[in-house]
Amino acid sequence: MTSTVKVNNVQASDGGNIINQCGTNITIGASGDTIALASGASQTGFGRTGTVDWQTGSIKTATFTATSGEGYFCNTAGGAFEVDLPAGSAGAIVSIQDYNNTFDSYSLTVDPNGTEKINGGAGTLILDTEGEGLTLVYVDGTVGWRSIQDSAFSDVGSDYISATGGTITTSGNDKIHTFTGPGTFTITAAAACATNNLVSYAVVAGGGSGGNGGNYGGGGGAGGFRELKSPSTPYTASPLDGYSTPGNRITVTATGYPIAVGGGGAGVGPSYPGKGNNGNTSTFSTITAAAGGGGGTGANPPVGTPGAPTWGPGNPGGSGGGAGGYGPGSQSGGTGNTPSVTPAQGTNGGATTSPGAGYSSAGGGGATVAGATVTNPGPAGPTGGNGGAGATTSITASPVAYAGGGGGGGWSAAGGTGGSGGGGTGTQENSSSNATDGTDNRGGGGGGGSKSHPPSSPSGLGGSGVVIIRYKYQ
Repeated sequence: MTSTVKVNNVQASDGGNIINQCGTNITIGASGDTIALASGASQTGFGRTGTVDWQTGSIKTATFTATSGEGYFCNTAGGAFEVDLPAGSAGAIVSIQDYNNTFDSYSLTVDPNGTEKINGGAGTLILDTEGEGLTLVYVDGTVGWRSIQDSAFSDVGSDYISATGGTITTSGNDKIHTFTGPGTFTITAAAACATNNLVSYAVVAGGGSGGNGGNYGGGGGAGGFRELKSPSTPYTASPLDGYSTPGNRITVTATGYPIAVGGGGAGVGPSYPGKGNNGNTSTFSTITAAAGGGGGTGANPPVGTPGAPTWGPGNPGGSGGGAGGYGPGSQSGGTGNTPSVTPAQGTNGGATTSPGAGYSSAGGGGATVAGATVTNPGPAGPTGGNGGAGATTSITASPVAYAGGGGGGGWSAAGGTGGSGGGGTGTQENSSSNATDGTDNRGGGGGGGSKSHPPSSPSGLGGSGVVIIRYKYQ
């Protein structure tokens, strides 16, 4: 026997309506009340509002059949799979979301039931965009499942930078990108914490080559050296840290930054006269390090002799090339920090003075110390001038010197030694040793040559530059 209870109104003890009938409408609760289902209970017949119940406790990693009213996070890191849609009925709704940005590597296939359509077309739908999310509602037999929302979300919120490019190493909580050739430093995600977007860098240009080995050649100037240490990256910077000058600061955004790494200056052979060649610039964003200046050359026969060339001074540059040696007379070294920046990116090349006949040449400038000058008192000249010292920084996690000047060529005494930071050593006339090259990826200046040794040997080449970028990543 079936029992029936018929009432028009159910009220609480305070007189408020719990269930109220008005015509064909039945109201449960009063305006502002909350209707709660008991734990574990389910509801039907109330309709949906265009949303789904996300199944956060069941991340999908393999093919499965969806249920209307549910949303699924799909993790394809282990390989591509598919989601099979339920049989369509008007108002059915399913949502899908890339769980951890892997759809671009391994796609997710959405397969309708039987011959049902998706967006009016037959067949499956492939989701292959990183971070893609999709909500489908079944409309009717003509359109089938309609995508009412399709979005890609791959941005990752973080207090730290994420980046690619160059050779990447780590030191504590920092990442270090080293570029020994051209490339792109790409920020794939900027830091949410603005101070962490200020990066540290060292930009070193290519060094100049030494003066011609067929005369008395000055040492090549070092490539320009520019550094900035961000407060976020704990290491010991060089004395040339440019943080105090706001124009030196680079605050990165999510974009690519082309990197140029300057090559060293080419050596010059025994043809006479022959000044050294400048190196090439290195760049990162708005920061350019100037090329090192080539070393000067001496005149032979002496200045004043009919048909004799004048001395060739050292070339200007990031650091200037050293002056060539001969006499009598004087010659200047190349001017460093050209063009001028703050802090200075280099120093001057050394000068030579020869009251009589004298032949030894001056050293090229380094990042922090100028090239040594030379006074030739007579034929028994002194050693060639030493190259100026470079700058030492621990941006790569250990102290390394960059941008040392090349030593000048000697006559009756040895050539000058290269400055710390990759400067090459000058040679001595009639010695069995060649002038040495500046060290690559240090920006060192090449050593100066000396007349008659060896007749076919070029002066020391300039060393190539480097670009190093460091930032906090965790």
